[in-house]
Amino acid sequence: MLLDLYRLLPPEGVKILLVLFLSFLTGLEREEHRAANGTYSFGGVRTFPLIGLIGYAVSLLSGGQYLADMLGFAVVGGFLMLAYRQKLATSQFGGITTEMSALTTYLAGALVYREQFWIAATLCVASMFLLELKAALEGLTKRIAPEEIFTFTKFLLLTVVILPVLPRQEFGPFHINPFKSWLVVVAVSAVSYGSYVIQKLTKGQGGMMLAALLGGAYSSTVTTVVLAKRSAREDRPHLFAGGTLLASGVMYLRLAGLVTLFNRSLIVTLGMPFAALAAAGIGVGWLWAHIPDAKSGEVAREFEPKNPLEMRAAFLFGGLFLAMMVVTDLVVAHLGKSGVYTLAGLMGVTDVDPFIMGMTQSAGTATGAPLAVASAAILIAAASNNLVKGFYAYSMSGRRTRVQSLCLLAALAAAGLVPLLWLLR
Repeated sequence: MLLDLYRLLPPEGVKILLVLFLSFLTGLEREEHRAANGTYSFGGVRTFPLIGLIGYAVSLLSGGQYLADMLGFAVVGGFLMLAYRQKLATSQFGGITTEMSALTTYLAGALVYREQFWIAATLCVASMFLLELKAALEGLTKRIAPEEIFTFTKFLLLTVVILPVLPRQEFGPFHINPFKSWLVVVAVSAVSYGSYVIQKLTKGQGGMMLAALLGGAYSSTVTTVVLAKRSAREDRPHLFAGGTLLASGVMYLRLAGLVTLFNRSLIVTLGMPFAALAAAGIGVGWLWAHIPDAKSGEVAREFEPKNPLEMRAAFLFGGLFLAMMVVTDLVVAHLGKSGVYTLAGLMGVTDVDPFIMGMTQSAGTATGAPLAVASAAILIAAASNNLVKGFYAYSMSGRRTRVQSLCLLAALAAAGLVPLLWLLR
């Protein structure tokens, strides 16, 4: 029925109706705003449709010439400036959002003439959302600290500024692709930043289990150290040992997500082991944490994660990642798979992310490790890291917590090596 109606109307008539509809909605919102505040405000349900029609008519008469549209835009802007001066004369706190939405309405009319219907509708709808959500948007300034805005700006610098300009071709004998290399940095930073944001949003909520869950996505090693130090002040061995194991279980989910992004062939091999190890770590950790301790009661979260998007840290990670790619290729070429496994075990002492992400880039390539060797190396590195975290917990935890934490993490490390029985056959 609507299609038949569309065919009956002339094409320009349909465009005029669309302009009237979109501009009327914006004018209606401004009319309601003016009635609610009881103060002087420019425009309403008549003025905004007229501005939209002016934009459409100028484009129609000029045949879509951009110069004419710009002159019309300037003329409408001049009238809006006069209206704004009147607003300032009657109110000390006059805003300019109404005048800006009027200019948007003019542009919507010009866009409709050019048959950019989706863009015109999106501009008007977005304008209405911004006008209606004034209180909520302005309240963000009270809830979001300035340093958090700066942190998000740095994330945008990593992703939408640096990444697109990097070359997408391979260089040198080690086939280093700057775009793919920086994409790895962005992906790892995004996972840590996502956990960081959630921890900030849930600040003061939840207990130790939520802290361990989010901390495992942020950094299981950092979480282990923090929980170990706090357990020295709290007589809750089961709670802290279980939370430490849970964080390491989440680490496998984190690694699974990163490996999936960069090497689908590897995740085919590692998907089931990662899922089983994550389920074991999270499940056993949760159950262990709920074993009653001598002391009971809720333990509040204290850990405040550091900003994971420090530029120095990002470039350091990028450098370590490239170094691991080069070292891995050299080890594969000169020492074989036994050398790769030894390197994987040694990397567990430090941050395993650069090594594992390096394996995702080189696995299956002409100069890199075979997929089976790369999969085994990743499992060895993760298991080694769990064992090292067990020693961290043992050296920093309270007397009753240290043995439990070490045993649980050592058991998870041993379980992480079980899939090697199939991979190394």
